[in-house]
Amino acid sequence: MDKKLLEILACPICKGPLLYRKSEQELVCKGDRLAYPIRDDIPVMLEEEARRLAEDEEIE
Repeated sequence: MDKKLLEILACPICKGPLLYRKSEQELVCKGDRLAYPIRDDIPVMLEEEARRLAEDEEIE
């Protein structure tokens, strides 16, 4: 994932910062507890494609 792209991407819902999870290939919004998938090196920033994080799931 390109670092410059990470710097400008924001959560489409709350406009907050995103955390890159390389091993899971997703971008996580801590505030909304959503994980947006990265497919073929392209972030899919659609709310309906996001995965809701489990209550016990750790956010780094």
